[in-house]
Amino acid sequence: MNEVLIEEIVIYGTVFLICFITIFFYLRKKRVKSMVVEKKVAIAKEEGLYEPVSLHPYIDLNICIGSAACVADCPEKDILGIVNGKATVIQTSNCVGHGACFHACPVEAISLSIGTETRGVDLPHINQNFETNNKGIYIAGELGGMGLIKNSVEQGQQAIESIVKNKKPSKENVIDVVIIGAGPAGISASLAAKKYGLSSITLEQDSLGGTVYTFPRKKIVMTAPMDLPLYGKVKLFETSKDELLQLWKKVIAAHDLKIVENTKVEIIIPSENDTFKVMTNTDEEYICNNVLLSIGRRGSPRKLNVLGEDSEKVAYRLIESERIQNQNIIVVGGGDSAIESVLLLKDANKVTLSYRSDKFSRLKPKNRIKINEAIESKMVEVLLNSNLISINEKNVIINTAESEIPMEIENDLVYIFAGGELPTAFLQKAGVEISKRFNYIMKKH
Repeated sequence: MNEVLIEEIVIYGTVFLICFITIFFYLRKKRVKSMVVEKKVAIAKEEGLYEPVSLHPYIDLNICIGSAACVADCPEKDILGIVNGKATVIQTSNCVGHGACFHACPVEAISLSIGTETRGVDLPHINQNFETNNKGIYIAGELGGMGLIKNSVEQGQQAIESIVKNKKPSKENVIDVVIIGAGPAGISASLAAKKYGLSSITLEQDSLGGTVYTFPRKKIVMTAPMDLPLYGKVKLFETSKDELLQLWKKVIAAHDLKIVENTKVEIIIPSENDTFKVMTNTDEEYICNNVLLSIGRRGSPRKLNVLGEDSEKVAYRLIESERIQNQNIIVVGGGDSAIESVLLLKDANKVTLSYRSDKFSRLKPKNRIKINEAIESKMVEVLLNSNLISINEKNVIINTAESEIPMEIENDLVYIFAGGELPTAFLQKAGVEISKRFNYIMKKH
């Protein structure tokens, strides 16, 4: 009997020891991983990458179970990590807001948020039907804070469905809805308008795709399938900008949508007869019963307001860089857009980067490494603490901190990346109320 008891004690003791060792090494491994993530968070804070600049994941720690599904499904690197069994943000500034983490979380502990507790974001007032306080003006997509392409597409369709439910009587020479912006929400709305028999026209200040059009060609812009009106299910995962733009073109051609590019809406004027007059920079005027705003939050590119900035050699985005060769180029700015443009142009051109600060901040790690390598190899000249003051036909004039005498640099092209101006004034002129929101959790309608 004693031998049996001893044998049981040995067995249970061995099992206990194995379990103890397994748990010990498991917990130690988790702790090591946590320490790695904690170190990354500290570096992100030091480099100014921890603070979000746009739509970003907000984690409810009371719900999070630390499954790490959000980390695994995010196609970007070091946006999320696990610390002490809970998810945490790391390089939040680099989040592009495509929402893969939002869809991956098994317990819905992640929401998409805009703004922080200390940095507010201007957002227009819209109700559950996407209508603003000014009846007849609707907003869908990024302007309302929802940058996720899949949700923008859904909102564009839902906004049109709201217009159909509240359809105003048709009038001669009056369009049912003018859609402003040909991004994901605008294209979806254009399709929905066609589906429900509404007369419509879509105006885009730049090119098809809106904000998406300005992204690098191979940038991942969508990570979840979506439903397009008149088209059906789009079963694309980790979709690049090129793939998405090709889809837009196919759908637009198939359904003969009327989209007018390079036409900026200057003002929306409510009329006494319950209609709106939409006036553009091309002197075209459109009378309509409803307006759907599906423009980006960046609005128009921010200008430097310097002499010669209206020259044809000045641009605020870089498209088809491979066609630009043997040019003397000035790039103004210090963010990722400016750095990525410099890196694309440097091999075939002489590129000078002018930045007003004394160091780069909020850069993606890969961009920081690549620009430093380009500087060290003398592939790029960088002028820190400098300001572009004049753009002339064959040169530019730049002030630098190192000299009291402005520099004159031979020049063919100028690219300015100074951010965008929020369309707040444009909205307010149309009678749309704007409020500053802090750490505002975006909700699907």
